[in-house]
Amino acid sequence: MIYKFRAILDNEEDVFRDIAIDSKDSLEDLHNALVNAFGFDGTEVGAFYTCGDDWAWHEEDGIPMFDTGDIPGEIKTMAEYKLDDLVHEQNTKLVYVYDLFSMWTFFVELAAIEENKEETIYPALLFSHGILPEEATTSGFRGGDLDNENLFNDFEDDLDQDDLDMFDGDDSFEDMGFEENWN
Repeated sequence: MIYKFRAILDNEEDVFRDIAIDSKDSLEDLHNALVNAFGFDGTEVGAFYTCGDDWAWHEEDGIPMFDTGDIPGEIKTMAEYKLDDLVHEQNTKLVYVYDLFSMWTFFVELAAIEENKEETIYPALLFSHGILPEEATTSGFRGGDLDNENLFNDFEDDLDQDDLDMFDGDDSFEDMGFEENWN
């Protein structure tokens, strides 16, 4: 069977790609298809997250590219999951994050299940809409109503200047046994 996914970037502007891929392919194959479809260079890692109908996902539910556990084989990776193991008519949604520092976040939803067309090579990019912005942004869904800059400013306003100063006075280096010009 062929799965047709729509991957929507979590962004103010509409940016999405429609991809067809064999249901027996792995999550790693879907990762590679998404990287190619959105024009990333593929040098960063990604992870998939299972989620419910409300798109709620948790970091601890992530499926990484590489086993990062203390014991080899402890963590199941993208390559070990077949698409039809996780995605089917009752569970149609995944969240995909590319570049775990920039957090390019995509909502990936199974839109259709069809028969394989012999003349088509899968995975295939079916449709492309919108241009990827220069850097990862968010529509606000991921962060809710939090404005991180204002959140930090509010936190900083609640602190006294003494709370931000790690030294109690000019002679604090002497108290710790360090010389001021040690280098």
